[in-house]
Amino acid sequence: MTNASNTIVVGFDGSEEAHRAVQWAAKHAILRNCSLHVVHCSLWVLLSHNRGPVPGVADSGLERAAQKVLEEGVVLAKETVPDLEVHSTLLHGMPRDHLAHVSAGAQMLVLGSRGLGGFMGLLVGSVSLEMAATAECPVAVIRADDHPEGPVLLAVDDSGSPAALDDACLFAAATGAELRIVHVLHEPEGYRRLREPVESYPDAEAMLDAVLSRARHKAPGSR
Repeated sequence: MTNASNTIVVGFDGSEEAHRAVQWAAKHAILRNCSLHVVHCSLWVLLSHNRGPVPGVADSGLERAAQKVLEEGVVLAKETVPDLEVHSTLLHGMPRDHLAHVSAGAQMLVLGSRGLGGFMGLLVGSVSLEMAATAECPVAVIRADDHPEGPVLLAVDDSGSPAALDDACLFAAATGAELRIVHVLHEPEGYRRLREPVESYPDAEAMLDAVLSRARHKAPGSR
C-alpha cells in the first residue's frame, strides 16, 4: 500500500486529455517529493460479464484491454519522470464511485479536462466536475500545459479561504511560480455607487493584508 498522504493520484483513461494529466501529475509529483498513483477505472464490467480472453487469441479480452490502458499510463509517467516512484491500480466501475475514495488523504487528485468521447463519455459524464465538488483532497483539472511557468492565481472569499491559500502556497513554492491573490467584492443587483469613485473597503482590505502576509511567509513570490 502507498502512503496516501504523500501521493498524487491521477486518473487515466487513455484519452489525449488523460495523457496530459499524467505528464503534468508526474512533473508535480517529483517537485513535491511525492509518489504517483495511476488509476484506471474500467467500464467493461457495466457492459459485459464475459471479459476474459478470447479462446486461442493471446493477450486478448476486455479485462486485458483495461490492463493495457493502465500500463500505458504507468509507462507514460515513467517516461515523463524516470526517477519517479509510480504505483498503479485497476478498478472496475464508474470513476465517480472510486476516485474520491482512492484519493482521500492524497496530496492531490489530477484529472484531464475531458475523458472518453462517444457512448463511454455519455456513460461516465463529467468526472472532473464531479470530483472537483466531492473529492476530499485538492483537485487539479488539466486542460493544457501551455504556460508551465505562469503565475498561480488564488481567489479568496471573505474568510480568506485558508485551505485554498495553503494549497496555493504549496503549489507556488514547489514550482517557483508567482502567486497572485484576488478578492472580488459582491455588489447586489441594483447597487448604485453613491460614494466617491475610489471607495474604501476596510474589512476587505484588512482580510487581504492578512492573507498576503501569510502567503509571503509560505510563498515569497506572492502579491
